[in-house]
Amino acid sequence: MTRTVRPFLLAAALLASTALSALAGEADDQIKAPVLRSTVNVTGDIVRVGDLIDNAGVAANIAVYRAPDLGTTGVLPAAQVIATLRTHQVIGVEVRDIKEVAVTRLARAVDAKEISTTVAQALDHRNGLGDAANLSISFDQPVQDLKFEASTSGTLAPTSVRFDPRSGRFDITLELGHANGASPTKLRYTGTAIETVEAVVLTRNIDRNEMIRSGDLQTERRPRAELGGGDPATRELAVGMQMRRPARAGQALKTTDLAKPDLVQRDQAVTLIFQTAGIYLTTRGKALESGTEGDVVSVLNLQSKRTVTGRVSGRGQVSVDIAVAKPAQTSEADIAAPVAVASRLPTSATPKAE
Repeated sequence: MTRTVRPFLLAAALLASTALSALAGEADDQIKAPVLRSTVNVTGDIVRVGDLIDNAGVAANIAVYRAPDLGTTGVLPAAQVIATLRTHQVIGVEVRDIKEVAVTRLARAVDAKEISTTVAQALDHRNGLGDAANLSISFDQPVQDLKFEASTSGTLAPTSVRFDPRSGRFDITLELGHANGASPTKLRYTGTAIETVEAVVLTRNIDRNEMIRSGDLQTERRPRAELGGGDPATRELAVGMQMRRPARAGQALKTTDLAKPDLVQRDQAVTLIFQTAGIYLTTRGKALESGTEGDVVSVLNLQSKRTVTGRVSGRGQVSVDIAVAKPAQTSEADIAAPVAVASRLPTSATPKAE
């Protein structure tokens, strides 16, 4: 009998222990007080009890406030929140030292810069255009920063692109997807796209053959069409060069607008250099035309009063190559001539043999 009772008592003790543990766990759940949150993030247009406090229990889904506008934050005094919760029989909320509650409505923001960048990328190398980074985009209507529901988490992407290279007009439809499977949001934009290049621009009027200085230039982005299909000049190339034709302030320079500076000017006193192998002579001259390095120009030799042509070799210097006559070639007849003459000498003139 004793052996039968002892296991029974042990099992009863274990059951009692388990029951007490379960009751203790329920008691712990019951004593967890609701705690106020100082910051709240919501994705919908309603703020619920469960958004405002921890341990809301069965009251978590009760709606208490309208949410702020998309992407904005509203602030409520903590005392006001507690009073509102009490009207819904939510009491005993631990406030701690919280003075106010900030409620933020999350949103997917799309700013004007992102829209402009997406449009440029959609036009990248389309119908003769260049890189997207070099396109200047102008919209028919001002582009506003946009905010969408937080579930709109997709990438902004073009779904329809039309571009007319003659007018530069575009008509593009962009699309934003939704994480919850809803139909995507469509955005349509129209405007003008112009390809630009970095160019050096004159800051003052410059005459033909006038030399360009660094202070005469500034760098700007200009429409490629302004250059008429030519290559834009760089500052490094332009400084020290001269204009082939007069140019006005504000004009973007092409490489074909520039020429090497004249080292010899018309009517300038120059040094004439006559040289050939082993010979180097100089004299004074007067340039009859202008020229840059390597140009052939006419020069009046002030000593001989004759006009000569030479190649511009330096500033105020013109080099003239001396043509040297080649020695006459000796023929077999010329070599035989002395022998023939000797044979016709008088007999008296013939040397006598010793």
